[in-house]
Amino acid sequence: MSVVAGLAPRHPQQRRIKVLLAKPGLDGHDQGAKVVARAMMDAGFEVIYTGLRQTPEAVARMSLEEDVDVIALSSLAGSHLPFCRKLRTLLEANGLTDKLWLIGGNLPAQDHDELRSLGFRGVFPTGSKLDAIVDYIRAEVK
Repeated sequence: MSVVAGLAPRHPQQRRIKVLLAKPGLDGHDQGAKVVARAMMDAGFEVIYTGLRQTPEAVARMSLEEDVDVIALSSLAGSHLPFCRKLRTLLEANGLTDKLWLIGGNLPAQDHDELRSLGFRGVFPTGSKLDAIVDYIRAEVK
């Protein structure tokens, strides 16, 4: 293999982390989700943003079809626990338990333990630092 002076040989690019970011239920506020999506893209992640008002069935289907590494929810409407309970069942039924599940948004502290027990390992309440979210994903996705 020859190397042109001053140029390093090319190496195959490592596959980018692929994230599905969904807005569950009747939540109509997506400014925060868009800011998080932008931060993830700036970090080099491939981000699929679903848009507003997704059902658990749609999130599970898109996660499976897109073969994502991370399934992330942004919830501000207060229905995160019932949504996550239903989504967990669907993700398990579709063999998606090896994916990293995250949730962020308006999440009361008393709900964090239940969210984690449902399988949402990353819980990021309103005010979480974007770098903390990105760093967590990088550390958890192998």
